[in-house]
Amino acid sequence: MEKNKKIFWGWYIVGGAFLVMGINYGARYCFGVFLKPMASEFAWSRSVISLAAAINMLVYSFCAIFVGRMLDRIAPRWITTAGAIIAACGYVLTGFVSTPLGLYISYGLMVGLGSAGMGVVACSSSVSKWFISKRGLAIGIASMGISLGTVTLTPLSGYIAGVLSWRAGLMALGAITLLIGVFVSQTLMRKTNPEAYGLLPDGDKTTIIHQSSASPAIHKVSTLTLFKDSRFWTLAVCQGLAVMISMSVFVHQVAYATDNGIEKIAAAASLAAISMTGFMGQFLFGWITDRIKDPKYGSFIGILFMLIGTILLLNVRTVSQLYVYALIYGFGYGSLAPILPLLVANRFGRHVMGSIYGLLTFFIGVGGAIGPVLGGVIYDHFGSYRYLWLINIFVLSCIALVILTLKKGKQYTKTGS
Repeated sequence: MEKNKKIFWGWYIVGGAFLVMGINYGARYCFGVFLKPMASEFAWSRSVISLAAAINMLVYSFCAIFVGRMLDRIAPRWITTAGAIIAACGYVLTGFVSTPLGLYISYGLMVGLGSAGMGVVACSSSVSKWFISKRGLAIGIASMGISLGTVTLTPLSGYIAGVLSWRAGLMALGAITLLIGVFVSQTLMRKTNPEAYGLLPDGDKTTIIHQSSASPAIHKVSTLTLFKDSRFWTLAVCQGLAVMISMSVFVHQVAYATDNGIEKIAAAASLAAISMTGFMGQFLFGWITDRIKDPKYGSFIGILFMLIGTILLLNVRTVSQLYVYALIYGFGYGSLAPILPLLVANRFGRHVMGSIYGLLTFFIGVGGAIGPVLGGVIYDHFGSYRYLWLINIFVLSCIALVILTLKKGKQYTKTGS
């Protein structure tokens, strides 16, 4: 009992965020597993099916604005609980679709809405409010849930889809999301921020004193002023394009691999391979940002790994080549989830994490929505994904250079209208 009293509640928030993000993103990234079976059954083009993933991303990113603002006011458990219930209903209904419109409503609208409540805005922002000196480590650990969820749920979905049907796979995802999502939300995500409970960030009484001496001047800011801040747009554009690329990969990689003669379950497992090294990357990139001068350098290194992996993807023809690409790309992909909230907290301040992260996620989501549709359109037009991967290589090269120009500047206490 005495030991339990010594555990800082922030670590319970980390555990809850780990599990909620694991279920949320693990389930969402399974969509690529169902793409070819759906196309085969309904004779729909890949761009028609990919549009559902794009709608999902747009709804997710739009709702993130409101999730972020709510998170600055209420306990995260109600947001993540509602998200789990809505997303679970969306997965189950997707298992019954027979028209593109039904797919767009169930997966695009409902799963997108529910995912926003269980996403990085709700989870990483909640973690950030409980930590300062250990923020990188805490967010890195929480972000590892994304990879663990994908490693676990992607092959499981591929197995169920292969043995039973893609519909059964989606219903299984719905049941898992509902049961685990609601339970974890109600038990581990109950508190808002340490100050509301008479605690200090990191559970260390010296944190605020130490931090205040090193912090830049803090100012209030309106949303309009934020939009005039070049740092906001640098993050929005760079992260939006990075998510565009990652979404195009998650939705189309399995189909690309099977088009090149790789067996379906092995192709689906390549997503798990990405998540396996992503798991390590999320921890290491989170950990290292507590020890380097500026988190933007961690972001640069992560994008570089994604770039090298994408170059290798161009010539994938065997299972071994697919996995080499996946392991390298996955490590770089692991930098995205932990480093963005660290950059936001570093540039803008932890007290406005929810609001600013939510706004960023909207613009990031717009970019992310382009990825699946772009991949589908390119495949339908050229009969190949080669030009998609070439575009990704060019964009990643640009992101790596631009992120190094990100400046520091002033921090804010709160956002207004």
